[in-house]
Amino acid sequence: MMQGLAGRHDPAVKPHHDRPMDLIRRTAIASLLLATTVVWAMTGVAAPAIVPASPEQSAAQRSDFTDAEILDGFFKVALNAEWRTGESADRVRRFDGAVRVFIDSRGTPNRRDETAAIVRDIGERIEHLDIAIVDQRENANFIVTLVNDAAIADTIRTIFGADRAKEILQDLDPQCLSGFRRDNTFRIEHAETVVVVDAGDFQFRDCAYEEILQALGPINDDDSLPWSTFNDTIQHGGFTVYDQLILNLLYHPDIRPGMTRAQIEKLAPDILPSIRTFVESRNTQR
Repeated sequence: MMQGLAGRHDPAVKPHHDRPMDLIRRTAIASLLLATTVVWAMTGVAAPAIVPASPEQSAAQRSDFTDAEILDGFFKVALNAEWRTGESADRVRRFDGAVRVFIDSRGTPNRRDETAAIVRDIGERIEHLDIAIVDQRENANFIVTLVNDAAIADTIRTIFGADRAKEILQDLDPQCLSGFRRDNTFRIEHAETVVVVDAGDFQFRDCAYEEILQALGPINDDDSLPWSTFNDTIQHGGFTVYDQLILNLLYHPDIRPGMTRAQIEKLAPDILPSIRTFVESRNTQR
């Protein structure tokens, strides 16, 4: 079981304030399984030239994608995992019920309200996802912990345990982290996201969107997807149209936890038209 979080106490773990945070981000995604087999996926490993998308680039972002492009991204981020220990699952992993989010704000500046707004925005853009903020940790199955950069190491140790945290810190050197635990039917039971709050406004927004979205199921990053936030060669700072299409496919009622690529390929042509209509309506309203 994932535990509560703690502040940083070990001065031997050097914080990463010497990096240009607007250019370099390291994140890690951990998928924690109930069985002894553990799947890990790593995202954003020291990309040397991450460039935030300008407002002009974001406004001109593509919004028309073929079925093949949507499915290509879906299979890359929702079925794959970059870094694994144990056997590959290659099946759909997602929540199969209400997602209740508790925000544990421990850092400065206090970004609780910003995080709540991001969660609400995600909920408004995924048609069949029931996601909401709760005031009590015990009522949540998704914890978002907001910390300062200096506290990230101890936070990882507490959530993932000392042995696994040592491996994460040595191999991944993460700044933001997400993980989820699923049952043997591939339903996500509990998710945890840790986001650093003192790396700048754009950096926080970009990191918060990516980590919260990835904890909903699409744990993989792929640099071949230029329209996706699940791509560490460019920072979009929000929930892109392409990712909205992928997440709406993931949470469509016809797509069930545990489904394979072949099963999704069979269903997708019938359900993608309604997904396109919904995503277009949400973005037209905005």
